[in-house]
Amino acid sequence: MSTSPLRAERTAATPMAFVRAIVLAYEKYGVDPSNALRQAQITPAQLRRNEARITAAQMETVSGAAMQELDDEALGWFSRKLPWGSYGMLCRASITSPDLGVAIRRWCRHHRLLTDDIGLELSVSGDVAHYRIEEHRKLGAFREFCLVTSLRFLHGFACWAIDSRIPLREASFPFAAPAHAEVYPLLFPGQVYFNATQAGFSFDAQYLAMPLRRDEAALRAMLQRALPLTVLQYRRDRLLVQRVRELLLHRGAELSTADALARELNISTRTLHRQLLDEGASLQDLKDHTRRDLAIDLLTRGSKSVKQIAHAAGFGNEKSFARAFKAWTGQSPSDYRGRSMR
Repeated sequence: MSTSPLRAERTAATPMAFVRAIVLAYEKYGVDPSNALRQAQITPAQLRRNEARITAAQMETVSGAAMQELDDEALGWFSRKLPWGSYGMLCRASITSPDLGVAIRRWCRHHRLLTDDIGLELSVSGDVAHYRIEEHRKLGAFREFCLVTSLRFLHGFACWAIDSRIPLREASFPFAAPAHAEVYPLLFPGQVYFNATQAGFSFDAQYLAMPLRRDEAALRAMLQRALPLTVLQYRRDRLLVQRVRELLLHRGAELSTADALARELNISTRTLHRQLLDEGASLQDLKDHTRRDLAIDLLTRGSKSVKQIAHAAGFGNEKSFARAFKAWTGQSPSDYRGRSMR
């Protein structure tokens, strides 16, 4: 895990409500949580403070200790325990899949072998993939932590399996916004909705076709310290270049700046530039290529004037468009159109 592109997280952002949900599991099984809390450096006074926050590292420590001490990776959520290694089994059942879509469907199918208290489902509508949780019994005080963590388990594994960040279009939860609702956009970047009919999230269906990039050896290494996948956001997005191209092609005039593109992609401007660089691209090159392809298409297939094409391609005037087009093709727009027609 030391070479994973997961962003290091030292900010105390995880709400104490999630720790109290873990303490509830200890109470359910009649076990003292003191050891786990001590390992995570969480004091009784902190535990009582509703506004208290802990770091991702503390959450990893207290969760891992509880799962092993209670021998329940579900931390009391379900009508029976999920013994230590249960989610590792789900990962192993999915890792040999040819692509992410098959892997997630296997995850959903094999999860039913662990518990029928909740059901997991993947569906596709148009170009959007939907991952949903159906509750088959009342989860009580464990409900929020169960639904949040179950979604993060799958999302974290999916990102790791294809070695790519999978941006979420939206995430929804079937309960009112909690007092710590501000943490949800950190766990689920994108639009977050409460009081929905069921828990779930949606993302670009193109990710389902991406091949898995991990083998058994990588899986064994990941399982030695898998919990950060459920807490931290994956950094690299292998479809980012394609997504930026599509936005520039269809909404180039509206999203003409790096700031506007970054807002649309739910990432910072700095992250946009860094991730494009990681993928061997730059925003200016993508803009140039998209403008060139659009201009060539309009010159050869349409009847718009050069001035209209210049505007459609995002240029302020015909002169700057002609200069750029000649740099791309070695010809003026009019000459290029004339030769293509001949």
